[in-house]
This record gives sequence, structure tokens and C-alpha cells, in this order.
Amino acid sequence: MRFKLAMCALAALGVVVSASGMNRWEALSMLETGNDDSAIGRCGEISRFQIRAELWPGGNPQNARAALGVARNIMQARVQRFVQTHGRSPTNFEFYVLWNAPAEIDHPVPCVAERARRFANLVDRDARQTQAASSFRKATNAS
Repeated sequence: MRFKLAMCALAALGVVVSASGMNRWEALSMLETGNDDSAIGRCGEISRFQIRAELWPGGNPQNARAALGVARNIMQARVQRFVQTHGRSPTNFEFYVLWNAPAEIDHPVPCVAERARRFANLVDRDARQTQAASSFRKATNAS
């Protein structure tokens, strides 16, 4: 059981990369800032992922690799709690809610839910496009 929960958590964090062209981290960066490493949010959030200043451990928030590492570390505990509570990995919608408003995971407010839908659509859209392209290649190669 612990192994299954650990695998769910790793998959949710993007350690196991899907076949999609855009993973959760790419979609999160695009949605939050349009991949702008120097963006500063209304409440002082920093980096392409808009990480709250009090959660930033130090280092250069304009470094995309550093920002990704910090974002993954922040989400690791949140995803683990979700997996322990719900017995499964979060959906793309839930992943965004965990990122943006973790206390609202079971009942996100409308503005968070709307952004979570946009995030999920972005990740799912690329997965659907990749699946369609793969199916087309298989059909083309079979003939």
C-alpha cells in the first residue's frame, strides 16, 4: 500500500512524465506568468511559478531550474497529504488547486476553480493532441 501511495505521489509531481507535450510544470509556468522568470505577483510572489516569498528558500528566483526545484519541493508535501487523504493521485484540476489554494482542495472558490479548469484543459489538451498524433502515425505506418 505504501508503495502504491508513493508511486501516486511521484506521478502527481511529474516525476513520471506523461506522453503529453506539456507536463504539469510547463502548464503551471505558462498559466501563472507566461513563462516569465522575472514576474512578481500582487502579493509579492516570485518566479515563473509565482511562489510566495515566505516559501522561497533562497537562491535566484529568475533561474528557471531553481524555481522548478522549489515548486516541486513545495508540492511534494501537498501531494503526499492529498494521496494519504484521498487514496489516489490528484487530477490535473486538483493539482492546480493544491498549488494555488491547498486549503480549498475539496471546495475551491469559483476563481480558483476557473483557473484550475484552464490548467487542466491545457495539460489535457496536449495529452489529447499527442494521443491523436500517435494514433495517426500508427495508422499511417500500418498501411
